[in-house]
Amino acid sequence: MNALRETTQRYAPLVGRILMALIFLTSAYGKITGFDATAAAMAGKGMPVPQVLLVCAITIELIGSTLLVAGWYTRSAALALIVFLIPATLYFHNHWAHPPEQARNQRNHFMKNVTILGALIFVTGMGAGPLSVDTRARRP
Repeated sequence: MNALRETTQRYAPLVGRILMALIFLTSAYGKITGFDATAAAMAGKGMPVPQVLLVCAITIELIGSTLLVAGWYTRSAALALIVFLIPATLYFHNHWAHPPEQARNQRNHFMKNVTILGALIFVTGMGAGPLSVDTRARRP
């Protein structure tokens, strides 16, 4: 039982960081490959300078998720993703402002993002775990 616990403590944080990063990496890819459509959707929501904000969103998602996977500046990366995710969630998945036929889907997206926020807050508090650049950098 100790071996299972030790294996889990060693590898679970890395697997968790990879799984959390996947949603941001795939989202960034979708934004890049559908840049004009995404910028138009942002403009349709009333966002000012949507192309500039879109480039910022892509940058945060790519850099934050890459650092999260590597476990390098992990707490800062998680915090940057939190700062990005909160307004994105409130702005794009505000289920209370959607018509009834869209509200359930938007509520699901809203709750998914709340769950991701919880995981990122956990990483911000606990750090990257043993298999990370952060941990290697602390070793003498």
